[in-house]
Amino acid sequence: MPDGGLDTAIRADEAGSEEDLYEDLHSAGYHYSHAGGGGEQLAINELISDGSVVCAEALWDHVTMDDQELGFKAGDVIEVMDATNREWWWGRVADVEGWFPASFVRLRVNQDEPVEDTEAPRASTGAVEGGGMEVQSSRDQMRTNVINEILSTERDYIKHLRDICEGYIRQCRKRADMFSEEQLHTIFGNIEDIYRCQKVFVKALEQRFNSERPHLSELGACFLEHQADFQIYSEYCNNHPNACVELSRLTKLSKYVYFFEACRLLQKMIDISLDGFLLTPVQKICKYPLQLAELLKYTPPQHRDFKDVEAALHAMKNVARLINERKRRLENIDKIAQWQSSIEDWEGEDLLVRSSELIYSGELTRVTQPQAKSQQRMFFLFDHQLIYCKKDLLRRDMLYYKGRLDMDGSEVVDLEDGKDRDLHMNIKNAFRLHCSTSGDSHLLCARKPEQKQRWLKAFAREREQVSPSPSCRGNRPC
Repeated sequence: MPDGGLDTAIRADEAGSEEDLYEDLHSAGYHYSHAGGGGEQLAINELISDGSVVCAEALWDHVTMDDQELGFKAGDVIEVMDATNREWWWGRVADVEGWFPASFVRLRVNQDEPVEDTEAPRASTGAVEGGGMEVQSSRDQMRTNVINEILSTERDYIKHLRDICEGYIRQCRKRADMFSEEQLHTIFGNIEDIYRCQKVFVKALEQRFNSERPHLSELGACFLEHQADFQIYSEYCNNHPNACVELSRLTKLSKYVYFFEACRLLQKMIDISLDGFLLTPVQKICKYPLQLAELLKYTPPQHRDFKDVEAALHAMKNVARLINERKRRLENIDKIAQWQSSIEDWEGEDLLVRSSELIYSGELTRVTQPQAKSQQRMFFLFDHQLIYCKKDLLRRDMLYYKGRLDMDGSEVVDLEDGKDRDLHMNIKNAFRLHCSTSGDSHLLCARKPEQKQRWLKAFAREREQVSPSPSCRGNRPC
């Protein structure tokens, strides 16, 4: 913000109307800014710099066509290795590292748990002796931590929703010259309905909270009683891409940028842009299964809340799964179209005619017959087809289309290291793709054995994804 701009905004916030603030911001030349890092980000980096392992869980799938980004699925555990950037963090899943959006994950409540410990054994129903009492006490404390997080994040979430409804929607409705009702519905969806439902839900959670002995709180039944109410999130999440498009269009005009910023300052909201606030409900519905899974992990079978938490986890997983699947499909379609448009010399039909998801990608050596000539190529495995491209010699981020293989008519053959009888050459980490329709055969080699195994698993996964489920065989396609 230019000199004097912040003082102007604060004075208007304390004493002036929203119209005054809007004009002052406009004349001060205020620049719209995105979210800041905050105390949580600082704490994460301190933990990382101290050598601690910081783990986060994926709220939903991260679909990416960029080999510098880390792809993952909802529920995956990610080791956060660098969180200095407020929007993009560097992390690792298994032995793969890359960048990922910070908004796609939720930090674990109990960071002392090992990365692989996602299904730790629960406390025994029998008597505990000696050190067992300490273990039980520790598990009770961890359950308390999770319950406190559920209540705390729920209260924060209610404040977010109230700020959106009172700080933005109410002000927008006063400006019929700037917003039509149709526009408001596109931008905010049914968030007011969500706010009403969440107020009832958080009140129910508070009533079931045991303030004296938090680990004995019984929250599972609360989720079960309100599970039907969470269905309203489906409409909101389905509309969210439209909201992003409309906001992007409006914020190209300075008067809307200043207006939205005036709304934020008047409501004394944190420094996050409106699109960031509107993402919160999408994140929230995907966060519930992760919170419930962690709650179940520290709930012993003899606990009165055990069966309800178990049932609530199943119910909320179903809600989040349906929303996540739709979100992933939309993202896949958009990113595949963008990726294809970036490929030089594209030939043949568009990818989206037959494919809707990138399954795996990486660099392989293609050995052509009969000269046994080796070519380094980038391969992209989609459902139904495998695309291969050549990297530009100078601009390594530029790819040229070189061909495709039909996976529906191909067989993947794992090859042993040694001399290939057809090519009369030694091969290593190799496999062959044989096309039954054309009779063509393609020999591909990975650099390392583990890379080859990842490719073989990816080919198997591709066949599983395109095969009809058992219930659909013999009937129309699913």
